[in-house]
Amino acid sequence: MLLSLKYNFLFVHTAKTGGTSVREALQPLRYRDPYYPIQWLCSRLSGMTGHHLGIKFPRHAKIIAAREMLPQELFERLFKFVFVRNPWDLQVSSFHHIRRERPHLMAHIETFDQFIRWKLDPARPYQYHIDTSIELQSDYAVDLHGQLLVDFLGHYETLREDFAEACGRIGITPPALPHKRQATDRDKDYRSYYSDELAELVARHFEPDIRLLGYSFDPSATAGRP
Repeated sequence: MLLSLKYNFLFVHTAKTGGTSVREALQPLRYRDPYYPIQWLCSRLSGMTGHHLGIKFPRHAKIIAAREMLPQELFERLFKFVFVRNPWDLQVSSFHHIRRERPHLMAHIETFDQFIRWKLDPARPYQYHIDTSIELQSDYAVDLHGQLLVDFLGHYETLREDFAEACGRIGITPPALPHKRQATDRDKDYRSYYSDELAELVARHFEPDIRLLGYSFDPSATAGRP
């Protein structure tokens, strides 16, 4: 999550949706916030002492945390936005990311089919790097009653166009989006990874996202927008 008081925006960062690139592009704006030097100093001091203070939101905090912790007037006036991604494509991205950067977590996994069944096994112990990518994306953007709290839903599939739209709402010229964490070891068409049964497993798990965010397994059947 990235909050800027000077530029009046709150970016909610969901995993594997292009958020690292968006965060990197917008990060310099935070340096111009009047309270940033104090926040940075407190963060460094708390890290040195081992007593971590809640002076900034975690990277993948949900928007409900911001609504609970920020003054209501401030929260309401912020431009709040998030990026989301086709759930089936996101799982392919997660498979390659974890296999590449944390292979020890997948020592017993050889195929994508095994990966998905293992991830979605309710008996599996919680593992942060595995479970952040099977959390519902919609949970990052809604309140406890399922109502959207964001002002703008951007899509990974149209990242540059939607990022430009978000920057226009903020009132800035869109900075360049860096190429962060782009996989080169995967097939471009995520559908090639799935059997009908496996696609249905993902569909059941992500049903709230599919319904709220407007995605389907076949991108030709929907524009990918609610």
